[in-house]
Amino acid sequence: MTSKEPAASELAEKRPAGGRYIVRCGAMRTLCILKSQQNLRYGARVIGRTPRGVEMGEVLCEATPQATSLLESPPEGQVMRQVSAVDENELAHLKTKAEQEFQTCKRVIAECQLEMQLVDVEHIFGGELIVVYYLAERRVDFRQLVKRLASDFQTRVEMRQIGVRDEARLLADYGDCGKPVCCNTHLSKMPPVSMKMAKLQKATLDPSKISGRCGRLKCCLRYEYDTYEELKRELPPIGSEIVTAEGRAKVLGHEILSQQILAQTEDHRRVLVVLADVLSVSKKPAKVAKQKKPQDKDK
Repeated sequence: MTSKEPAASELAEKRPAGGRYIVRCGAMRTLCILKSQQNLRYGARVIGRTPRGVEMGEVLCEATPQATSLLESPPEGQVMRQVSAVDENELAHLKTKAEQEFQTCKRVIAECQLEMQLVDVEHIFGGELIVVYYLAERRVDFRQLVKRLASDFQTRVEMRQIGVRDEARLLADYGDCGKPVCCNTHLSKMPPVSMKMAKLQKATLDPSKISGRCGRLKCCLRYEYDTYEELKRELPPIGSEIVTAEGRAKVLGHEILSQQILAQTEDHRRVLVVLADVLSVSKKPAKVAKQKKPQDKDK
């Protein structure tokens, strides 16, 4: 007589509770690894202790080896509890308090005549820290400012200089696509974006169309760039000669996503050729060697 296999529910009960989770914390959406004594689900809002103090965070996923390998030296801490109704009231109170602290900071900055632009004020849930985010073109001596703010707020004050892309992460809401901006939702790091990426994807080069809320090139131009580069490598270079069933032609341009080639035939017609119809590439464009300027010999 065979033994009865345990049900899935029984296995779940035997599984140890808790674990390590990747949690997004703070105004800058810092990814932390927090230990928990209970099982947590995606989207759960928790109160945890991090190197900055006690703050609220949102659970993203379990901290598996594969997930943690994508993070660079993430801060670690401990989940204290899931957000309760009392915590919700405290968070609402802190939000109102942070707005008052913002006005106080703005007034003190003006009184100290400092060349800096106040962006945001973050009040940590536990009250151990207030972070002041600001923009400045040059180094600012804010020692007197910190002394006055610490006296007014009766807690530790940290000044943090940020760039325009971080400003968008703190303040921006929706992008041109109609969705919440990437920098304050899923992006943990700002990817480098260049005009070369826009040109390769044949995006409009109008700055007002390809710039995000921060005024810089949109982060989404980076998302498909590697795919475009890979598909482009499959196409014969511009200037090369190809052979198709209809004869020879010269490559004038590429339609990368559709894997088509704009070519000029021997009778000077311009046609679109599907990559699969190219029988061979008979001639590749010659690379023009850069001529080195002769160096003056020592006299």
